[in-house]
Amino acid sequence: MKLGVLGGTFDPVHNGHLAVAEEVKDRLDLNEVLFVPAGQPWLKADTPVSPAAHRVAMVRLAIDGIAHYSTSNMEVEREGPSYTLDTLAELWHRLGTGDEVYFILGWDGLSQFPRWHAPERIIRLCCLVAVPRPGVIRPDLAALEGSIQGLSERVIMLDKPQVDIRASDIRERVARGVSITGLVPQVVEDYIREQGLYLGERQG
Repeated sequence: MKLGVLGGTFDPVHNGHLAVAEEVKDRLDLNEVLFVPAGQPWLKADTPVSPAAHRVAMVRLAIDGIAHYSTSNMEVEREGPSYTLDTLAELWHRLGTGDEVYFILGWDGLSQFPRWHAPERIIRLCCLVAVPRPGVIRPDLAALEGSIQGLSERVIMLDKPQVDIRASDIRERVARGVSITGLVPQVVEDYIREQGLYLGERQG
């Protein structure tokens, strides 16, 4: 099996996330894409994050009925900061021999990869699939290779989709009472409204 793993805060999950999942699934012929909402994202320790129950619920609503998409709350249930290494190790305990794991991240995430927890061990457990983000410069793989030996052989660089949707902008729009139609699935928009999420917030 070829498994794609898309982690993130998903605060909220939006159409950009879904576009990335679909593009990677099609390009790499994945059997499944697993969405993994972060519990306590250590790289966002100073940024307010909505309760995990809301973020998981929104992901489940967004992918409900979409074949080959699933979600896991393993990071939410795990105590302490959410580290990709721990998630991949837990997945490997569940997978069979010969299964392949592809961890999906943005170009910006790849540029910061040397800062991640145990990056050398991460690339032994998966291939990284780096997707572009508008305004983000394509990472220099040669420079990254200088920090993490063997990284360039474990990275697949994609040039699309180019989706300019940011969760922070969505939260800001909700706080200002501006429509988010078209930025998130309708069921997610309904959930945000029903739960009163992001009202009165101003986040960057």
